[in-house]
Amino acid sequence: MVDITPHILISLVALGMGLAFVSADRESGASRAFAAALGFLGIAMYLNVSLVKDLHNAPAWSGWLAVPEALATIALLEWLIRVRRMVPAARGMNVVTGDRVLRSGQVAGVVYAVLAICWPQIRAQDFLRAGLTEITLAKWGFWMFAAPVLYSTFAGLVGVLFLLNRRPDRAEKTRLLALMLCIPFLLAGFVLSLNAAAISVVIGEIILLIGAVHYHVLQGQRGQFMSRFLSPQVAKMVSDRGLSGAMQQKQLEITVVSCDLRGFTAYAQAHSSTQVLQVLREYYDAVGIIVADFGATIKDFAGDGILILVGAPLPADDHAKIGLEMARRIRIVTTEMTRRWSTPTHSLGIGLGVATGVVTVGVIGSASRLEYTAVGSAVNLSSRLCEQAHHGDILVDTRTVALAGDGDLEQRAPLSVKGFGDAVSNFALN
Repeated sequence: MVDITPHILISLVALGMGLAFVSADRESGASRAFAAALGFLGIAMYLNVSLVKDLHNAPAWSGWLAVPEALATIALLEWLIRVRRMVPAARGMNVVTGDRVLRSGQVAGVVYAVLAICWPQIRAQDFLRAGLTEITLAKWGFWMFAAPVLYSTFAGLVGVLFLLNRRPDRAEKTRLLALMLCIPFLLAGFVLSLNAAAISVVIGEIILLIGAVHYHVLQGQRGQFMSRFLSPQVAKMVSDRGLSGAMQQKQLEITVVSCDLRGFTAYAQAHSSTQVLQVLREYYDAVGIIVADFGATIKDFAGDGILILVGAPLPADDHAKIGLEMARRIRIVTTEMTRRWSTPTHSLGIGLGVATGVVTVGVIGSASRLEYTAVGSAVNLSSRLCEQAHHGDILVDTRTVALAGDGDLEQRAPLSVKGFGDAVSNFALN
């Protein structure tokens, strides 16, 4: 009597891992594909062991048990395809070949299932749990089923190598390497004896789990840090559409808010670097929390200056109103903070500039470092108005005023602004 308890436990582990991935990140197509691969793997292991105990007298319907195996292969390669869409490629890099190889691997999975349905006895006698002996390797029936399985494996490994060539971040690289390491152990489960197959598969599952845990821990740490500066909607959009799809270059009308500290240069020269860094840390934290509350995005930090985008990458119909209200909140919070940081000899203040216009937004950089940026006159005007603002001032351009319709504004004298030929009309937010 064959004891199939180890295989039942291994199948439950695979099903549990799949359920964990899909329940933790059900909105992500990549996570759903990965969960499906684990689920079909667990089903395949259980069915092939519990229903086909005598391989020499396998029933004709046993070939259909190869369908979950094929679906597991297809789902795993689909996961790699979806991950490829989330990892940006450098300009000029071939992005088509990798997808074609992975698709061909999925076709090989279908071929394996069709062969099993047509010739179930050959699969059972010459391939399943056949062992890697000279007699087995000499049988054409073994290679009839081993060939599509090996090709699917080859396609997956090639897909991983293409992905690694894009220089993904540490988290993504960790789980890709784990996948490469676990595949030989999972593959061995097809042909090894029952006990050896159980050990091999569980080792593969452990490697896969280690890589997945490392990935999610690193992603969680990054998300916890970035959530203080970026709206959670941005993270969801990237998860749903992939990085390249969510951040393709486009033209949008947005509102740009710039703020920086008045008197910071003199303050930094007069105080220790430890004190200056503490001031910047509190300043960044406070502004980052406000920006997240309003669903805006911090484009970058530059010393004591912060550039904030309202309406990108996520569009906002009322971006001008949001920008003005956010500027008010930043002024209230940072005015109290600068009062506390100031000394009798060196005082600090806050100035803000708000401008609205059509800008080009998207990703720039190399394959190893990317930055979401916005280019346009509104960005420059916001920074120039911020430079002209005195402590407590929020200077606003005419386009923002026209869209926001805020009555709590006072028109100021036109300003001569660097980079703009004519004097710029502006308002101060009371």
